[in-house]
Amino acid sequence: MRNHIDIRIFGKVQGVFFRYSAKSAADKLKVTGFIQNESDGSVYIEAEGKKERLKKFLQWCRQGTTLAKVTKIEARRSEVRGYSEFAVKRNAK
Repeated sequence: MRNHIDIRIFGKVQGVFFRYSAKSAADKLKVTGFIQNESDGSVYIEAEGKKERLKKFLQWCRQGTTLAKVTKIEARRSEVRGYSEFAVKRNAK
């Protein structure tokens, strides 16, 4: 059964290869969805997959890359949207 979570990550998470590293982690865990930088300096992710895989992906998000400094993370369940891959999107407007 697939689950969906919306994740917002705060801290030093832009300009530190966070999005592309998250894609790599998602691909390894077979998590689908997308990630994008937000105008307030945070990163927004929609992620879908099996519960245990999403749990592991969330653990990765709490650490991020070696250059990142995650200060806060918000995650909430939402409706499954049926993503077929994990995409890195351009910055939000």
